[in-house]
Amino acid sequence: MNTKQTGDETEAKIIAALISEGYSVSIPFGDNDRYDLILETGTALLRVQCKTGWIEDDVVRFKTASKTTYNGEVEITGYDGEIDAFAVRCKDNEALYWVPIEDAGKKSTYLRLTEPAIDHPSVKPAKQYRFDVSIP
Repeated sequence: MNTKQTGDETEAKIIAALISEGYSVSIPFGDNDRYDLILETGTALLRVQCKTGWIEDDVVRFKTASKTTYNGEVEITGYDGEIDAFAVRCKDNEALYWVPIEDAGKKSTYLRLTEPAIDHPSVKPAKQYRFDVSIP
């Protein structure tokens, strides 16, 4: 499966999960927006970027910046001010995570699956961001 197919599968699974939880989901026309979908919570409209994560060293990792090439130059761009949250599907365990933009790193984010050896403020427990407990 190529990366486009993987991204489409991730987006479809996220949309299906949100709809099954009773949310209304809208998809913007075209590929020019920085967000993949709009989630209506009943009190707000949230811009959501869907990402595919993977397990690496006891964490779910996902990219929080996009990489594009313009005239042969690689440009990495974050999502600050352009989205409200990341909806993440981990392809290795099929778990879904909801990560508000303010909880995400600049280029990637790590959600810890196991207890860390030390308590540190930068540790983000994966269970805290699972879809079933974290969607606003």
